Amino acid sequence: MVSSKSWFIRARLRTRHLLLLTSIGEEGNIHKAAELLDMSQPAASRLLSDLEEIIGSQLFDRLPRGVRANWYGRAMIRHARIALASLSEAANEIELLKAGQTGQVNIGAISGPAISFIPRAIATVVREYPLVRIHLSVDSSDHLLEALQAGSIEMMVGRLLERHDASKFEYRRLADEPVCAVVRRNHPLLDRGEIRMNDLATAAWIVPPVGSILRHRFELMFRNAGHHSPQQIIEATSPMVVTRMLEETDHLAVIARDVAEYYSACELVSILPVTLSCDMDSFGIITRKNWLLSPAACELCDAIEGAASGRKRVRQVA
Repeated sequence: MVSSKSWFIRARLRTRHLLLLTSIGEEGNIHKAAELLDMSQPAASRLLSDLEEIIGSQLFDRLPRGVRANWYGRAMIRHARIALASLSEAANEIELLKAGQTGQVNIGAISGPAISFIPRAIATVVREYPLVRIHLSVDSSDHLLEALQAGSIEMMVGRLLERHDASKFEYRRLADEPVCAVVRRNHPLLDRGEIRMNDLATAAWIVPPVGSILRHRFELMFRNAGHHSPQQIIEATSPMVVTRMLEETDHLAVIARDVAEYYSACELVSILPVTLSCDMDSFGIITRKNWLLSPAACELCDAIEGAASGRKRVRQVA
């Protein structure tokens, strides 16, 4: 049930309130914020006072050389940015419609799905709707969730973990993400009849950075088997950088199996015939809770679900 005060706030809030609020938050100074918005400082001060009267709380602490957002101010700035991002998306969508386009979708994804099946989903959508514009950002789930909450992306394919605030998001599970070990083609380990954990523990590896989930599980795998973690380490996250490093070294790398199978089919790497017990958590489609997706985003969601459920394993090239 929406309170009468909430309706009152919505009725009186204007776009200039939101623009001033975010500008003051970024500049820490009312005079500079006023200049950015091409208004006088007295007008900006009156607008800020009007906003604080609407909210019923002071939003900024006044300092000798500027202002600083308090708790109320930081909360309002965060929501103002989301609202302005949404208005910007609406304006862009209307302009695209006027120009004969059918909309734009900003999507984020972690690297595994981004390489394995999301390209197929995007290709499906653009074949049917060739004027849809799709922007794909590839990053970690943590960074993508921040972008999703800020309104920079409309949807994402990634992980929603215990440390994330699940109350803010809708999650539709797609698949698990097993990992495997890969090496350059013609690597000496490929001629071994059997690869033991000791061989893996003494090998040189290319791994994700410290603090990542996969790095933690990679090191835990060796500890649980009674071995020290590998000491010869190169840290890298980009799959393309990893494959390039493998070409130049005898290192092993741990990456998502979907990615490994794609690069193996392209004859860029070979997959070691060994099982690693450090698989990643499942991933899915994540959107903001109670947020209405655009028609183009809904089409892409359906295409992603279809591509994920119908994706085929690619056999390793001998």
